[in-house]
Amino acid sequence: MRKAYLVLDDGAVFEGEPWAGVGETFGEAVFSTGMTGYQETLTDPSYYKQIVIMTSPHIGNTGMNHHDEESERIWVSGFVVRNPSPAPSNWRSEKSLEESLIEAGVVGIKGVDTRAITRHLRDRGAMRVGIFSDMELTRDEMVVRVRKSPQMAGAFLAADVSTTTEYVVKPPNGVATQYVVAALDLGIKSATPRAMAARGIEVHVMPLSSTLEDIKAINPDGFFLSNGPGDPSTMNEIVLLVRELLLEQMPIFGICFGHQILGRALGFDTYKLPFGHRGINQPVQNTNSGKVEITAHNHGFAVKAPIENNFSTVYGSGYVSHICLNDGVVEGLELIENPAFSVQYHPEAAAGPHDAAYLFDHFVELMHKSSTKKAGSHA
Repeated sequence: MRKAYLVLDDGAVFEGEPWAGVGETFGEAVFSTGMTGYQETLTDPSYYKQIVIMTSPHIGNTGMNHHDEESERIWVSGFVVRNPSPAPSNWRSEKSLEESLIEAGVVGIKGVDTRAITRHLRDRGAMRVGIFSDMELTRDEMVVRVRKSPQMAGAFLAADVSTTTEYVVKPPNGVATQYVVAALDLGIKSATPRAMAARGIEVHVMPLSSTLEDIKAINPDGFFLSNGPGDPSTMNEIVLLVRELLLEQMPIFGICFGHQILGRALGFDTYKLPFGHRGINQPVQNTNSGKVEITAHNHGFAVKAPIENNFSTVYGSGYVSHICLNDGVVEGLELIENPAFSVQYHPEAAAGPHDAAYLFDHFVELMHKSSTKKAGSHA
């Protein structure tokens, strides 16, 4: 029988079988607890340079289709499953999961106990991992290769996933355009501009290299910071850009990586979580209403901000708007005098719960108040 090995940088080795692409691959080991949404996970640029372990044992049942893709390609470095579906069974399926992974050149492994791997990571924290299939290597040789691979801490990856040219997502037929938003692409998911467009927003998705002048050139009503991969401590130029926009009191909304960048712009530090939050079942509490939202997550870093009391910044006072109930991680920030807010999770949630979809409406409200204020000042 052909063999494949999943090797963690603490020396743990899990034996399985080759699946999808063959060879070797490296990345950060992360696990996803969702029973659905594997296609959205694979095509989410935030998973760039990561090897995803699917905790749910049966993956691939519904195949793959282009309608559910979050971008134009698969971004993961590797994919780990226990029991892949031998054949998809869904009327929307266009090809099998394995076919898509092979076309993308993604090395996979099957037949491993993904829940045991998940428990291992939960105890020992995030680490580098390698998949080796159809290769004549000793255990020590595989471990050495994994330990020589890059770490996620300190990684600057947004430039690899950002669009190179600006493009526009307009409201669908029958929905009038009310606002224009400049969305900085740090690894944006396609579901995000669609969610804004459905609310009458014309979204200009802009490259990472965009300057303040580029943004002002489209005369936006608001600015959006997207999700994306890498370490937020490397995003110094974008932090400076956000600070300039905060001084002008432009409405700002950040999601995931964008939340961490807004946090840094406000003067807070970010840090690496022991094993991160991923999956579609994370409980988050809104500190204003007390309501608990079930949310979709994909982040390995977090923001250090005071939870108990309001905080002060040079852009006005603010507060922590959302908290993860599992471990107390800051999941949202909002300024009081300045129209800026962010959340660490994914309100667009494809696939996943839509408990937090109201945040896009909140962004619209901030732009409405801001435009009304400007109109009044010019009257």
